[in-house]
Amino acid sequence: MQIGTPGPAVSRIAQAYPDRVEVRGRDLTGDLMGRLGFTEYFHLLLTGREPTDDQRYFLDVLLVSIAEHGMMPTNVAARMTLAADPDSLQGAVAAGILGCGTVVLGTAEACARVLEDAQAQVAGGRRPEDAAADVARRIHASGGKVPGFGHPVHKPLDPRAERILALADERGVAGPHVVLARCLRESVAEAWGKPLTMNVSVPMAAVMLDLGFPSSTVKAIPILARTAGLLAHLAEEQQRPIGFLMAGHAEEAIAYEPPGDATP
Repeated sequence: MQIGTPGPAVSRIAQAYPDRVEVRGRDLTGDLMGRLGFTEYFHLLLTGREPTDDQRYFLDVLLVSIAEHGMMPTNVAARMTLAADPDSLQGAVAAGILGCGTVVLGTAEACARVLEDAQAQVAGGRRPEDAAADVARRIHASGGKVPGFGHPVHKPLDPRAERILALADERGVAGPHVVLARCLRESVAEAWGKPLTMNVSVPMAAVMLDLGFPSSTVKAIPILARTAGLLAHLAEEQQRPIGFLMAGHAEEAIAYEPPGDATP
């Protein structure tokens, strides 16, 4: 997949000068510092525009919803990395972020692609229910998994997902992608023959799309949010280390089995 359009070697994000820093055409110290909160500034950096009230509100909601979830693989990897190299805070954060993949944490972008696929069918004249059913049937028939469905802990509902949907209704921002998310929940249950938990990634993607964010930016939210959570775990690791304890438990839990042809 080609990312972006080739063109002149330019950046429209920022430039530092001897007497000032300019960010997205604005004076950092003379305008942005003291006026924008970090969520608003993140939106400006990401999109080049300051957010509307609803965009700022839901960026905050989504960042809070996904920042922390206990001893997830990302946090375990970061803690064990810091245990191995206590002077490498940045390396430990990087180790955790590298775990934001298609199974853990990084599924929101894939959810956005699925919702866009269904919305393209709706734009072509199909009912949302039929478009969602078509997407679910195709994924099931191919032996795939629908991104954003299933969770090892939250059953039958992911409370974070339900709260995002409720707030989208309450704030009046629930648009066609939120409608499709709800339709997809029913269609997945029908295609798989049982209800599957719709986890936080689906409403996250749906709300962002309905607020005008391109699907390519959706994954930025869990990455930014989980960085904050990682820093909290690593601050705790520095004070009350458990990284080597986790490594020790892993050693105890996994049995070594020599190959069958091994000789003493």
